[in-house]
Amino acid sequence: MPKAIKYSSVGDDYSTKDPIKILAQKSARETAKNLTSNGFSEITGTRGESAYVWKQGNVYMASVIEGLGTKTIIADEMRKITGKTYYDVLAQDTVATIINDLVSVGATPLVLHAYWAIEKNSWLDDEKRMHDLITGWKKACDLAGVSWGGGETPTLQGVMKKDQVELGGSAIGIISSKRRLIVDSNLKSGDQIILIKSNGTNANGSSLIRALFKQLPNGYKTKLSTGKLLGETILSKSNVYAQLVKKLLDENVEIHYLSNITGHGLRKVMRARQEFSYIIERIIEPFEMFQFIQREAKMSNEEAYGTFNMGMDFAIFLPMKHVDLCLKIIKQSGFSGIHAGYIERGPKQVIIKPKNIVFEGKTLEVR
Repeated sequence: MPKAIKYSSVGDDYSTKDPIKILAQKSARETAKNLTSNGFSEITGTRGESAYVWKQGNVYMASVIEGLGTKTIIADEMRKITGKTYYDVLAQDTVATIINDLVSVGATPLVLHAYWAIEKNSWLDDEKRMHDLITGWKKACDLAGVSWGGGETPTLQGVMKKDQVELGGSAIGIISSKRRLIVDSNLKSGDQIILIKSNGTNANGSSLIRALFKQLPNGYKTKLSTGKLLGETILSKSNVYAQLVKKLLDENVEIHYLSNITGHGLRKVMRARQEFSYIIERIIEPFEMFQFIQREAKMSNEEAYGTFNMGMDFAIFLPMKHVDLCLKIIKQSGFSGIHAGYIERGPKQVIIKPKNIVFEGKTLEVR
């Protein structure tokens, strides 16, 4: 009989990690004086945000660092079955994770640096895998409109397991005017919420998914009703939203806030600091992969929607008058979005009405 699986039991316990993040953020705030002493000033509202912003002359600069996590292990296992490396997918997933955080403050990506940590240099000898990783990374950078500036490939024998890689990176972006700077202080009661349809799990929940594979009779060879292997549906390329955000701003859509829905699932809708209630009246129903994972892992709605994006991975907050234009641009850009709900004054919480879920503010201690 399969057992229920909780994210906290497979190596990523937010109740342990979040207090450390809070402590680190407190210490980080105390270093802002070093920026000031060099003639610049931080935008304090971006501390703890998806990207950090500072004022540099007449413009704002933003920076972010992110990593992919354990999804590489799923790709390596699936290669044994299908012969595909999937490292073009992993490359785009990693770039998307970095860039989607960066653009959520309104930044135009400029330069991205890669961090590929390996166990031994022999990992680099696989020509097919390296070709897919490099070409996939390059294509993802082109999608984001960012220059791949360079990177670091440390060899960490004794730290990492045999034939493993850790994919991550950092990026710098520019915000050309204050009008394009997106911070949570812009949010207003009555703002509307648009959610964009994801293409999969992106970079989140892979540890739980791997634990689930161990419980399934057919493991990584498990098929969905469509006939596709579950592992292949998980290894779908993440959407990159840099060009979409740029187009929305170029078309003068009045964006009050953006949230890249990653770790903590749909709780990330309430990432802003203010006391608002976020009322989700309509959702994009999760596609079969998410339904299968939730069912087989015996996850409650709260656990599933608090771990995965469940088919919605980017939130846009804006006035009602710009909802139609926003949805039109999303569609023109090749994505699918819905007018999901609204914000009102009240206790900090996310209410997902179609699933009878209430995430209280205390369940998201970090931003």
